[in-house]
Amino acid sequence: MADLSANFLGIKSPNPFWLASAPPTDKQYNVLRAFEAGWGGVVWKTLGSQVKNVSSRYSAIDYGGTKMMGFNNIELISDRPLAINLREIAECVRLFPDRAMIVSLMADNSRAKWHELIAQVEDTGAHGLELNFGCPHGMTERGMGAAVGQDPEIAKMVVEWVMEKATIPVITKLTPNVHSVVPTGRATVEGGTHALSLINTIQSVTGVDLDTLVPNPYVAGKSVYGGYCGPAVKPIALKMLTTIAQDPITSRVPISGIGGVSTWKDAVEFLLLGASNVQVCTAVMKHGFRIVEDMCDGMNNWMDEKGFKTLDDFIGKSVPTITHWEDLDINYHIVAKINQDKCIHCGLCYIACEDTSHQAINLSYGNPYNTYSIKEDECVGCNLCKLVCPVDSCITMVEQRKGDEYVNWKEFQRRGLPLNDH
Repeated sequence: MADLSANFLGIKSPNPFWLASAPPTDKQYNVLRAFEAGWGGVVWKTLGSQVKNVSSRYSAIDYGGTKMMGFNNIELISDRPLAINLREIAECVRLFPDRAMIVSLMADNSRAKWHELIAQVEDTGAHGLELNFGCPHGMTERGMGAAVGQDPEIAKMVVEWVMEKATIPVITKLTPNVHSVVPTGRATVEGGTHALSLINTIQSVTGVDLDTLVPNPYVAGKSVYGGYCGPAVKPIALKMLTTIAQDPITSRVPISGIGGVSTWKDAVEFLLLGASNVQVCTAVMKHGFRIVEDMCDGMNNWMDEKGFKTLDDFIGKSVPTITHWEDLDINYHIVAKINQDKCIHCGLCYIACEDTSHQAINLSYGNPYNTYSIKEDECVGCNLCKLVCPVDSCITMVEQRKGDEYVNWKEFQRRGLPLNDH
């Protein structure tokens, strides 16, 4: 069997699956249940000056029969007394010394407050700190959370304050509510952070209640922008992760991947694009802690199938495959092929291609059903028919190169090669 054990900044855990800083890591009861279920580590819900949360706190986007495809929250940092949190963290560390215990922090805006909070947390025996520079609601109005993460200079300054005091590993959590995560990532690495984590939640409005005319979540006739997460944000998270993994400065430090991780496949994708471990939240809020069993089994089976012995064997393996558009091979060409034995004659491929793409599918009317075939000369290999087809492997894409040599757009222009004539 493959070895799933993870080593993140010297913090060891039996697997790369951590719970993200959120309601599931709010107190000892939850964390112990998570560890008993098999989670490799947790990031304790953000500690700082105690706050008061509101009711309600959550809303969601359901799509295609899937509940909570996207999840939105307006909950702030921990609303429990700091002393209770610290006592419970120490107890969890004592009971499960083999699991990673990271504590998320968001101190008031002064060096002294950060130093004070760090000292209190380190006394618990926690293994690491995560600096919350990403919370997009509530705390930003106080100059905290995403307000720090959106300003590279301020972020660097706060990290430098932290590094003056911290004696355990420090992870800086980046906000996605920026044009690029790289500037703040670079600034925090230059400030001394040991690692980065991303993404935090995306500022959002999930919808408006058409009866009350108030957006969700509803709080006495009002609402606010919330933090969006869940499966819907995974493509955005993967893009931002890759930009960090490809940058010559931010790639110097390990990355903890966050954003829509719901299955072992999601986790593998994050690791392939440069993360050393992953953090999960929405999936456990929907399904409970035991999903980690499937995550571990699935990753283990995939690693065995691929011949990977350890996580390091494939972490970052896909990063070099993401390039610039102008470097793609224009001579690479694929066309669709419909397997008539699998086709259920629904016509979705034809409608999609005929109405919105390249009119590259023939329709032959028949009795009792219509049949569809590809006009290979017209097919541009866009993949749309394959994507809309409800039958797995009914439509496949077959390579038919336009030329043997690699030619990118820059070379295509330099040679003055012909463009489309229709």
